[in-house]
Amino acid sequence: MSNLQDSAQRYGAVSRLLHWAMAALLVWQYLTVIVPEGHFLESIVGGTHKSVGLLLMVLVVIRLFWALSNRGRRPASLSVPAMLGHLALYGLMVLIPLLALVRQYGSGRAFEAFGMTIMSGFDGNKIEWMIAPASLLHGNLGWLLLVLIIGHIVMAFLHRRQGDEDVLARMIGR
Repeated sequence: MSNLQDSAQRYGAVSRLLHWAMAALLVWQYLTVIVPEGHFLESIVGGTHKSVGLLLMVLVVIRLFWALSNRGRRPASLSVPAMLGHLALYGLMVLIPLLALVRQYGSGRAFEAFGMTIMSGFDGNKIEWMIAPASLLHGNLGWLLLVLIIGHIVMAFLHRRQGDEDVLARMIGR
């Protein structure tokens, strides 16, 4: 079996690359939100939230397709709560950028990322029924995602220390 694909013992190189790339991009996303105006990091991360969000959305779709194609080979979940936690993480990683796209479209403004027009804008009134719920939920669900990510990290280290199966090693590749 190729080391690119998942196995019952560990995740393959593609799954690990997608996981860690998304982890790095999520850290970047949260920096775009928490770095105060005028901070030296603002010159690095400022103005990248939408582009990085789009990249994350593309990666999560790729990751979902990859996970489905490897579903019979992947390491088993440790428990039902672990499985539900992962489903919640995936669900939020899909829903949050979708809400942002809905809000962007409803605003009538064009959406450009990486120098490309992803959605053209439109003239006329904003579509409030698209903007209001997305504005309410996008940020709040983003913070919920952060809480779940922190829980995900804590549980990986707890399982590592308590002598359970070393789930972190499955994603590191050892």
